[in-house]
Amino acid sequence: MKISEQWLREWVNPNNDTQALADQLTMAGLEIDDIEAVAADFSGVVVGEVISVEQHPDADKLRVTQVNINSDAPLQIVCGAPNVRVGMRAPVATIGAKLPTADGQGFKIKKSKLRGVESQGMLCGASEIDLPDVVDGLLELPDDAPIGTDIREYLGLDNKILDISITPNRGDCFSVRGIAREIGVINGLPITAPEVTAQADEVQASQAVTVEATEACPRYLAQPVLEIDRSIETPDWMQKSLLQSGQRLHNFLVDVTNYVLLELGQPLHAFDADKIVGDIQVRMAKAGEQLELLNEQTVTLTGDELVIADDQGILALAGIMGGMRSSVSDSTTNIVLESAFFDQLAIAGRARRFGLHTDASQRFERGVDFELPLTALRRAVNLISSIAHGKAGQITVIEHSDKLPKRVPVQLPFNKVAEVIGIEIEKQRIIDILTQLEIDVEVSEQDGSTVFNCLPPSHRFDIEIKEDLIEEIARIYGYDNIPSTLPKLGVDMRYDDTADLTHRLKLAMVDAGYMEAISFSFSDEKIENILDDVNLGNLLALANPISSDLAVMRRTLLSSLIPCVQYNLNRQQPRVRFFETGLSFVGATIDELVQTPSLAIVATGDVYPEQAHSNRAMDFFDLKHDVEQLLPATLDESRISYQRSELAFLHPGQSAELLIDGEVVGWLGQLHPSVAQKLDLPSTWVAQLALAPILGQARAVQSITSPSKFPQVRRDIALLVDAEVSRQALSQSIRQAGGALLQQHWLFDVYQGEHTPQGMRSVAFALVWQDPAQTLSDDVVNDAMQKVIAALQTEHGAQLRDS
Repeated sequence: MKISEQWLREWVNPNNDTQALADQLTMAGLEIDDIEAVAADFSGVVVGEVISVEQHPDADKLRVTQVNINSDAPLQIVCGAPNVRVGMRAPVATIGAKLPTADGQGFKIKKSKLRGVESQGMLCGASEIDLPDVVDGLLELPDDAPIGTDIREYLGLDNKILDISITPNRGDCFSVRGIAREIGVINGLPITAPEVTAQADEVQASQAVTVEATEACPRYLAQPVLEIDRSIETPDWMQKSLLQSGQRLHNFLVDVTNYVLLELGQPLHAFDADKIVGDIQVRMAKAGEQLELLNEQTVTLTGDELVIADDQGILALAGIMGGMRSSVSDSTTNIVLESAFFDQLAIAGRARRFGLHTDASQRFERGVDFELPLTALRRAVNLISSIAHGKAGQITVIEHSDKLPKRVPVQLPFNKVAEVIGIEIEKQRIIDILTQLEIDVEVSEQDGSTVFNCLPPSHRFDIEIKEDLIEEIARIYGYDNIPSTLPKLGVDMRYDDTADLTHRLKLAMVDAGYMEAISFSFSDEKIENILDDVNLGNLLALANPISSDLAVMRRTLLSSLIPCVQYNLNRQQPRVRFFETGLSFVGATIDELVQTPSLAIVATGDVYPEQAHSNRAMDFFDLKHDVEQLLPATLDESRISYQRSELAFLHPGQSAELLIDGEVVGWLGQLHPSVAQKLDLPSTWVAQLALAPILGQARAVQSITSPSKFPQVRRDIALLVDAEVSRQALSQSIRQAGGALLQQHWLFDVYQGEHTPQGMRSVAFALVWQDPAQTLSDDVVNDAMQKVIAALQTEHGAQLRDS
């Protein structure tokens, strides 16, 4: 949008130059695309009056004139312009004047002779002073133009044109009033708006209006203005303002509506009152209706366009362009002025549909102040009455207040401003900024904090949330007044290593030959019922499952892994190794639901892939080895124990629960043959561990001790024990009786056969002692060894083997 700087300064005139003014607007969010000079640089041209005109003695097309420029004596100037005459006032380039040229070098006026007659300057047409030519010849100035005045000052040619890029959310800035309002707020200055008066009815005339499309047009005003003197042309000051703002001149009535549009931002339309038949109707178009527009384009309407019509048909496309049938001409003396509020959605897209882009549609699509129509109507009527002596009729107002936009209060906590902007602005400064923006502000206290209750003005459609208000505060306070500072980050140095530790467990499983599976947390109720056990807890059914085979939450990750095994077995993959990490869900209702992060293992087939060397089927100890790879290497073996599992879906003689410090952390074993048969699986080995205790052990800080420099002492012991006594029980007794110097022990031989009594078996343990402070004597080791033998005999009925 182009706006004359001089016009802006008539509303508000800050003490800064053009560039500073442009910088202020840019920093306020209204980017200046360009600053154009009204005319090129020139000098030495003044207002002159032609006081005599005589024919040149040697040239038919030249005249010798005497021109008064209010100096000591008139200037003799030879002129060839066809419109030169006595009494006219025109620009005069005096000796030494520099006029603009296309190459930018300029042209200097010198004293010269034309066909033998001396010429002391040049009478100028519009093009000589970089203005558009509208007549052939000299630029005729008004009769009251002050003689001798610099033409740049008189015509305002030092004025600049600001080409402003208006963002779509700032429809309120599509006018001199809107931009002046911004400048006034930035500089803390009041704006000086032209006086708009409510004009008394001068004629008993009114225009009947009916509004059918009340949603699209909740406010419509129409006022007749009659007996307009059309001999009066558009005043020079209005022409200048329009031309310098990028508007073409038409006729006085159209120029007035365009002037008010640019000045206040409210589109108006003038209908020829004598061409309106019956009432004005504001309605939606009927599909197939046609309208010849002012640009002589005929459009066919689809039915969702808002139109202004009368009894004979459509008069105008509402908010876009008028029609040819009711257009005003140079002979129109009676008009009906329309000023309305049209809803944005009723106008948006319609102009583009017909390849149109008008000043009116541009504003209505972005939103026009719904309180502005009456002010703009009065302003236009004031201008027509004062300039062309038009007589105002009665104003017809059709309004549906409930359909007008509602300004909703927005709450802005004071501390939120500093939180978003990064600096603290004084409360009173915030109130002043918002008030200058015509936002009603009430201050209250809520929970010990200050809150600004803000009601946006009718022209600000873009203020809806507290962040919109903060944006207004920041831009008016000045972005360049906000220091660049790094944000304060409250860093929590505590590191959650759960993901890293879980990843290590996954790598351990991959190293053991397993592949990771990623599946749904939902499972098939049929599988859950097969894997049912009271120790697993209740089953939670989904209210809206994505499929029938994913209808319940899994209580164990096996419910997800078993279908993966089945899928691979059915595709001729006899050896399958999978693991998965995820949540298991136990609970009949949401309130009871317990979610446990877990890791599950499933394996079928031989221990090794097919190879040249001997192979064998996987057994319990292979699975136990794989499970123990998940335990931290620093976890003392004495803290690990196993006990028989009671889970119904596991083989009773091939399953166990894993305990750490006496607490169950998981289970492992073979699927019960009957369960495997129901699932159409071969011998299958499974395990599941709760992740939390495993990760907790991995996080434990281990004490570091220097290795002893003294020698170890190893003793072996062979025992006959009841076949029902477990290695775990024997190891526990050895640890307890062996004393603090017993560093390690292990089972290295088991025999049960013809050389052992019935129901007995032979076991052999190696025991290693070491003292960190001295060399162990035989007496100390022998004493410890006797304690171990005594404990094994007493607690387990063990017998020492002779050989």
